[in-house]
Amino acid sequence: MHNIDEHYLLEKLQALLDIPSPSGYCHDVMSWLEKEVRALGFPITFTRKGGAIITLPSNSTLDYTLCLTAHVDTLGAMVRSITSNGTLKLTSIGGFMMHSIEGEYCKVHTRDGKAYTGTILSTEPSVHVYREARDQKRVESNMEVRIDEVVKNAEDVEKLGITVGDYISFDARTQVLDSGYIKSRHLDDKASVAALLALIEWIKRENITLTKQVKIFISNYEEVGHGSSYIPTDIDEMIAVDMGAIGDDLSCSEHDVSICAKDSTGPYDYNMTTRLVELAKRDQLSYVVDIYPFYGSDASAALAGGHNIKAALIGPGVHASHSMERTHKQAIVHTAALLAAYVLD
Repeated sequence: MHNIDEHYLLEKLQALLDIPSPSGYCHDVMSWLEKEVRALGFPITFTRKGGAIITLPSNSTLDYTLCLTAHVDTLGAMVRSITSNGTLKLTSIGGFMMHSIEGEYCKVHTRDGKAYTGTILSTEPSVHVYREARDQKRVESNMEVRIDEVVKNAEDVEKLGITVGDYISFDARTQVLDSGYIKSRHLDDKASVAALLALIEWIKRENITLTKQVKIFISNYEEVGHGSSYIPTDIDEMIAVDMGAIGDDLSCSEHDVSICAKDSTGPYDYNMTTRLVELAKRDQLSYVVDIYPFYGSDASAALAGGHNIKAALIGPGVHASHSMERTHKQAIVHTAALLAAYVLD
């Protein structure tokens, strides 16, 4: 297995998880990413909507380019309205269950650069007061943010600079455990971004010049469906690096790199998927092949956008996706190792 630096990978994953980045609010995390990539000595450019393109060193003369893509945007919310008692109604960004964010600490990010902490609660948050508190439906209309400032009405909130359209980020609450497990929100898909950074670091450390043209695309709108609807026109094949789904009749565990043969948008490229399986077997990686019933990736977004590419999908197994997620460091390291094998293949 290729010599992926586990310590570097976990260090960068922790840093990524510490930076709020709901879809559309990724300027801070992209600035951080730019500094990291430039420190490794690789060029990075940005698309008009803020996605990052990293070009890896190659001596290839072939007019054929592989793209590895992961997304740095996460689930989140936005202020929908301010209530008369000074709480905030919200609208979701990305697809998650409302009960998965109930009781979560959050930050409200104003357009003048301030950030206020708060807690996401139902509108009937106490069994001591509300008879139907346990049975209240957890839907957007029944959820609100209690901000940690002295506010008694909408006017008090507005004086803080909070207004409709301000972003709400959820605390990641990351823990890297001695057992090798990492539990945190937003492992989808920052675990994969960390895997790609570890791949870049390995290429730099080993002074590798690739024999194929490889670009890395970090998207910032995947959770809302159009992260890679635009990609550079010279890309011929793409591997989306996103979380592996766990549960029901799926084979994936938190220790595996998952190779997806088909998701809700249809099958991935047969030859690419087959080669990924062969390389995982050859390098004795912990892998599974699965089918995701309710899932779409940046590769499928690129295909839907009309790009003439072949596409595949892999990623570390993540339990309780779009909720309180958990994976194991082995899954992320093996994902990076499989990508290393593919770019050298």
